[in-house]
Amino acid sequence: MKHWILILLAGLSLWGCGTKDTKAPLFQHHIEAGPKPWTSESFESTETDFTFAIISDLNGGERPGIYSRAVEQLNQLDPTFVLSVGDLIDGGTEDTLQLKKEWDSFDSRTENLKMPFFYLGGNHDLTNPKMRTFWNKRYGPRYYHFRYGDVLFLMMDSEDYSEKRMVEIYQARDTAIRVIAGELEGKYEQTTYYGMPERRLGCMGAEQLSYFQNVLKENEDVRWTFVLMHKPLWMREGKNGLAPLEASLKGRNYTVINGHFHSFSHDKRQGMDYYILGTTGGAQNPEDPNAFDHISLVRMAEAPVITHLKLDGILDNTGKVPLSTISETP
Repeated sequence: MKHWILILLAGLSLWGCGTKDTKAPLFQHHIEAGPKPWTSESFESTETDFTFAIISDLNGGERPGIYSRAVEQLNQLDPTFVLSVGDLIDGGTEDTLQLKKEWDSFDSRTENLKMPFFYLGGNHDLTNPKMRTFWNKRYGPRYYHFRYGDVLFLMMDSEDYSEKRMVEIYQARDTAIRVIAGELEGKYEQTTYYGMPERRLGCMGAEQLSYFQNVLKENEDVRWTFVLMHKPLWMREGKNGLAPLEASLKGRNYTVINGHFHSFSHDKRQGMDYYILGTTGGAQNPEDPNAFDHISLVRMAEAPVITHLKLDGILDNTGKVPLSTISETP
């Protein structure tokens, strides 16, 4: 039997000073009012160790049925909560009705999870200013943090451009899509969008950097920090990449995780693990051996134990990949 506890921090900030309160709730956050970018604050009661899962890109080019099956497999694995690294809808539009349809579809499938789910936006979710506004009204902050016990989670927005730059990228992207579709002459590799560094590596603005630097100062007592983002900001050089925040992370135990490339890889930087996840339903390159559907299961013991599970290897009690019973919204 599962025992669910309601863990709610109301009207208090995360960053208390002085002696640590041993009675503090496990789940703590700073958002006092308005929509929140997660589905629930009811967690399964756990011991010292806890396990959480991470899903990767559904889009672009979502293949029907994969994410719905992953939801059922996550329920089999029963992590304490599930995180995302973005590209949850196809997006890329200013049509509010279409955005509502796509988010309703994603949310209706995600509601079948038996544990909380934490949203994070990717380039498909936050393509233009109207999509930013839609996100803010429906899910709250585009970047945020929370603690679960003495583990800190930084949920970053790698689409953190000025509005002017966002519009430039959006317009260049639209032209490139038309070239790919054959509506305009030219080659995709010669489009303005193809040459933009933001296409691959994203951007972090000064306000977001300051926010997370303050979060780290106010949470020096944590034993581990997870840094999640959609695009690999750590590959971008300069002030708009991850380097300034990495300087603030120096001396801490942390793990960085992102998606976007639809191809799994692992790297070591400054002695820490950096992961680029594959897909959980997104388009794949059939010639890439690291393009596979999976979820990442993280057991947070003294240090994180991360296991990447291919969806076609998570079997039900009959020894087969479960057929999803979750309907796909057309």
